[in-house]
Amino acid sequence: MNYQHLYYFRTVAVEGSVSKAAQKLRLGQPAISLQLKQFEEYLGHKLFERKNRKLILNDVGRSILDYANQIFRLGEELEEVINDQTFDKRVHLQIGVLDSIPKKLIQLLIKAAMKISDCTITVLEGEGGYLFRELLSHKIDLVISNYPPSIGNTKQFNSRLLASSPISIFAASKFKHLKSNFPNSLRDQPFIFPTLHSKLRHDLEHFFRVNEISVKLIIETQDTAVQKMLGIEGLGLVPLPDFAAKKIMQKGELVKLGTLPELKEGFWLISSPRQIQNPVASSLFETFQLKVFQK
Repeated sequence: MNYQHLYYFRTVAVEGSVSKAAQKLRLGQPAISLQLKQFEEYLGHKLFERKNRKLILNDVGRSILDYANQIFRLGEELEEVINDQTFDKRVHLQIGVLDSIPKKLIQLLIKAAMKISDCTITVLEGEGGYLFRELLSHKIDLVISNYPPSIGNTKQFNSRLLASSPISIFAASKFKHLKSNFPNSLRDQPFIFPTLHSKLRHDLEHFFRVNEISVKLIIETQDTAVQKMLGIEGLGLVPLPDFAAKKIMQKGELVKLGTLPELKEGFWLISSPRQIQNPVASSLFETFQLKVFQK
């Protein structure tokens, strides 16, 4: 690849036109246009669409720009390291996390990463499909999920089950009488459920349907922290992994009504094979343990 072409492309993409790029680079417009054409021919793809005399990046162009930004950002970082004579480059770890993952788990993973290396860490929350795509494109290093990648994607991902936790029903103290005759006592009670994108939601609905227990869905949210907050306010009953409710039980903010038989939530750590591995991500994938589940 001609990295001069990549540099000219990046400048055109940032400036939004060949003329502005030519001014910034102090080159003639024909020269820039020729370099851009040669770059597109090398890649075998058009990178821009022309709209209202402006060059707008298409999907391929946006992807190429992401890589170009990373390449030249590393070049700038290299210059800073050489100039400052600071050769102890810190590793940057990027973690993708489903919204439904307990915050305590995220905290434990971050602490484990910082013990491995004096690294910088970015945490990105989102839904599974988006995070897995970001993982495949190497924009993030690891994903924490409550379900593994689909069977058809097993060659694209490495996944490891960290632990599984029983699912129990928690509520404010005004609901503590429901401990008696559990789980039949849950019939017609108000519930704060995870949203439909969550595997746990489907498992809960299946459990109640099979056991012929009709419950009232009043609120659904994909964030377990919000579930807990609303449960503490007494707005409804909250299904949570025992692990995620341990601290609020100790504080007396919620009481445990009972554990749902045979219902568990698993937590997976997922990576994607790549030529150049992030050393902290690799170490975490091999060694990270959730000892809190064993207590």
